[in-house]
Amino acid sequence: MMSRFATALLAGAALTYPAMAQAQTQPQSTNGTDAATTPPAAPAADDQQQPAATPDQGGDIVVTAQRREQSVLAVPIAISAIGGNTLTTKGITNSANLAAAVPNLQVSSPYGSTQPNFSLRGISVANEYNSNQASPIGVYVDDVYLASRTAHGMGLFDLERVEVLRGPQGTLFGRNTTGGAINFITKGPTLSGNEGYVEGGYGNFNTYTAQAAIETTMVEDQLGLRIAGNYAKGDGQIQNVFPGGRDGNSQDTLQGRATLRIRPGAGPLDIKLKVYGGRDRGAQAAIHGLLPYRTGLGFFQTNENRMGLNRTEAYGASATIAYEFSPKLTFTSITSRDGGKQNLQQAADGSPLDVLDINWRSSFQQFSEEARFNYSADKLKLVAGGFYGWDQVTTDNTFNIGQALGPNVNGGFFQHYRQVRRSYAVFAQGDYDLTSRLVLTLGARYTWDRSQYRDGYAYLFAGNIGGTQTPLATTVPCPGVPGTCAYNPAARFALDGRNNALTGRVSLSYTFDGGTLVYASYNRGYRSVAFNGGGYTSSAGINYIAPERVNAYEVGLKGRYFDNALTLTAAAFYYDYANQQVQDTRPGPVSFLVNAPKAEVYGAEGEARLRVSPAIVLTAAAGYLHSTYKQLTLQNTVLNGNDLPFAPRFTAQGGVDLTVFKNGTNGLTVSPSVAYFSRQYFSPFNAINAVGTGQRNSELQQGGYAKVNLTAALTTGRFTIKAFANNLFNARVYAYGLDLRGAGFPYNFLVPATPRTYGGSIRVAF
Repeated sequence: MMSRFATALLAGAALTYPAMAQAQTQPQSTNGTDAATTPPAAPAADDQQQPAATPDQGGDIVVTAQRREQSVLAVPIAISAIGGNTLTTKGITNSANLAAAVPNLQVSSPYGSTQPNFSLRGISVANEYNSNQASPIGVYVDDVYLASRTAHGMGLFDLERVEVLRGPQGTLFGRNTTGGAINFITKGPTLSGNEGYVEGGYGNFNTYTAQAAIETTMVEDQLGLRIAGNYAKGDGQIQNVFPGGRDGNSQDTLQGRATLRIRPGAGPLDIKLKVYGGRDRGAQAAIHGLLPYRTGLGFFQTNENRMGLNRTEAYGASATIAYEFSPKLTFTSITSRDGGKQNLQQAADGSPLDVLDINWRSSFQQFSEEARFNYSADKLKLVAGGFYGWDQVTTDNTFNIGQALGPNVNGGFFQHYRQVRRSYAVFAQGDYDLTSRLVLTLGARYTWDRSQYRDGYAYLFAGNIGGTQTPLATTVPCPGVPGTCAYNPAARFALDGRNNALTGRVSLSYTFDGGTLVYASYNRGYRSVAFNGGGYTSSAGINYIAPERVNAYEVGLKGRYFDNALTLTAAAFYYDYANQQVQDTRPGPVSFLVNAPKAEVYGAEGEARLRVSPAIVLTAAAGYLHSTYKQLTLQNTVLNGNDLPFAPRFTAQGGVDLTVFKNGTNGLTVSPSVAYFSRQYFSPFNAINAVGTGQRNSELQQGGYAKVNLTAALTTGRFTIKAFANNLFNARVYAYGLDLRGAGFPYNFLVPATPRTYGGSIRVAF
C-alpha cells in the first residue's frame, strides 16, 4: 500500500540523486539588529516560507527551536542548524549521517541505517537495541514527534533545514528528551509562483538515485501544493563471499510526500495538510562475527549464508493549523497520525553456519496532538499549550539458535508482546526583557506518562530456520530457567507502569552592542520508562524501572565578528545524569533493563564559519566530552569510572567551500570536508570483562578515525552537475558493537560502517 502511495507521488518525475533545498536565512536589517528578532506580522507557518538569503549574503538560518521564528544567533540554546545545501555538500543523505556535521553527535545502529541510535553529548540508548524503547534524543518532522525509532532512519530530501538541539529539552520539546532534539523541517508551499526540480544520479555499487519536487500555486497567497519524492537503489556495499549469497548493506528506498497549504483570502488562517509514505528493502548490515570465518577476508567482506533484508515502512498524515488573532497572539494546532512496521531478517553470526539468526518484527501506530498559543508583546514573549501522545508497538520476534537444544538439535525462542504508551503534558515558557539587553527565560512542563505491557508470551521451540516450530516450554510467563515451565499456549504476561515528571528551563541571556549573545541556563530533562523488550527467556526480566533524569547547566556565546565575516558559537556544559536505562544480562540467561544510578557529563563545543573572500568560505566545529559512570554495576561487576557508550572524547569537523569561478548564478564550487572522532566504546563495560563470563569487551570499541568527503557542483543556467566522494580514503571503521560472548556465543557482534562511495548527478530546475 505504502509503495503504491509513494510511487504515485513520484509519478511523472524523473529519477534523481538526493539534493537538498537552500537553507532558509534571514538578512540583517540596515540598523544592525537582526531582522529575525522582529516580531512577524504573519503567522509562524507563513514566515517559514519567506524567500531566503544565503549565508554568503550575511544572513542567518532562521530556526523554530523555541516554537517561534528566530535567528539561530538569537536563541540561547546550543543548536546546530543545517541548511539543505549544506547537507548535500557534506554528503548527508540519511539521518544516520548527521554526525558528520554536528559536534558531540554520534549515530549508530546494529541494523545499518535502520533504527539509528542517536547519541548527543554522551546520552544515548547505550547497549539497548529493542524497538519498543524510545530514543532519549527526540526526533521530530515539522514539529511532529516520532515515537518509533524505526521511523528515524529516514532518507533526507527536499528539506528546508535540520535543527539539532543539544542538551535536554524538557519544556517545549518535552517527550523523552534527556539528550536533545532533532527537528527535520520539510519544504512546503510558499503560495507564490511555480517551481521545482528533477535530479538523477549514479554511483559506485551500481547505485541509482533520484529526487524530484514540484510546487504549484493555484491561487496566489491562498492555495498551493508541493509534491516531492526520493528514490535510491544500489547493490550491497559489503561483499559476501558465500557462493550465491546476497551482499550486505544494499539500498532500495522509495519515499514520497505531498503538502497542501490553504490560506483563505490571504487572511489570518493558515492550514498545512501533509501526507507521506516510504519503504525500504535494503539488505541487512553485514556482520563481523565468528573469527574462523574472517580468515582471508578484507574489512568490507563477509562470509554469510543467510544475509537478510531490512524491510521497513513508515507513513502518516498531519494537519498544522495556525490562526493569528492579532499581531500579538497566534494559535497553532498540530495533529498527526503515523504508522509503520519493520521486518528485519538478521543473520547475526557473520558465517556460513546457522549459529544465530534473528527475525525482528514489529508494527507501530501513533497519534499526537499539540495545541499552543504564542503571545508577543514589547517585553514578554510567551508560548503555552498542551500535548497528548499515544503510541503502540506490537512485536513478534524469532531467535533461531543453532544447536540450542543439543548437538545438531536446533531451536530458539519466539516472543510476542504489545506495548501501549500515553503521554499528557502542559507547558509554558516565557522570555521577559529585564532590560533592553538582558532577557530572563522561565519555562516548565508537567508530564503524565501511562504505559501498558499486554499479551506477553514467549516459548522455547525446536526447529530449523524457516521450518516448523515445535513449542517445548513456556518462557514468558515463567520466572525460572528456560525449559522449566511446561508449554501453555494460553499463558499471558501483563504489567502496568506510570510516572509523572516536572521539567523546565531557566536562562539569562545578554546581548552586547556588537550583537554578541551570552547566556547561562539550567535545564531539567526527563525520559519516561519503557518495559524491557528483551525479556523473552524468562518473565523475571520484564520490568518497569525509574525514568532517566538530567540536570543540565550550560553557558554559551554566539555572535558575528570582523564585519560579519566570522560567525562563532560556543558552549560549555555540565550534566548530573541519573538512571540511564541499560541492559544487564544475568544467569539464566535473563536480560534485565536496569538503571545506571549516576553519571557525570561535562564538556564544551564550538562552531565557526569564516568568509575569507567571496570565493572562500571555511567551516569548522569541535567538541570535547567527558562522560563517565559514577555508579554502575552490571553482571556483578563494578564499572564506576567507565566511559558512557558512543561518547568519544573529541570530535571535530572542518570544510571549505571554494568557488572556482562565478558569473551571476553560474559557477563552480568545490567542497572538501573532514570529520574526526576519537576512540569510543560500544559497551558500558568498556574493556572490562565480567568475572565468570567469556567476554572480550576490548573488541567492542572503535579507535580514533577521520573520514573525508568531497563534492563539486557546476551550475549553468537551470542545470547543476554534481560529483561526490564520501569516505574518500576508505576508512575502515566499526559503527556498532554488542557483547555476545558473555551470552555464551563464541564471538562478538560488530557492524562495519560504509566504505567509500562516489558518483555524480544532474539536476534541472524549473
